[in-house]
Amino acid sequence: MKLFLYYIGKPRDAAANRIAADFVERSTHYASCEMREIRPERFDLWSRHASARKIFLDPAGREMDSPQFTALVGKAEMEGRDLVFLVGGAGGLPASWRDRADLLVSLSRLTFPHELARALLAEQIYRAFATLRGHPYPR
Repeated sequence: MKLFLYYIGKPRDAAANRIAADFVERSTHYASCEMREIRPERFDLWSRHASARKIFLDPAGREMDSPQFTALVGKAEMEGRDLVFLVGGAGGLPASWRDRADLLVSLSRLTFPHELARALLAEQIYRAFATLRGHPYPR
């Protein structure tokens, strides 16, 4: 299993970027993880990750608690399926991409800057891996 956390838009908040990068680095102890900026007009997510499950953050998406999110990661891990997460930019997700996602997930009913959303998502990914391995972090 490989995990990809993509985001649209330039990272501007250094503190939020450090938080996200720290949690992605921690997650690499459990699986191959990559985080990077993409430009939708220059990146074909579907050909690059044809068999991966594509999960996009969207305010209208399904709200999950941490145990549900952990189950999602655990299922992908059991299936050996890659996961691709996408955080939209200031304007949200590209309309043509939103409709092609395997799952839309909302972190909250609140609106967050995309950099903070990325940090929250990276933390939940690490929390899921730590929970699945019985690590004391989630307590």
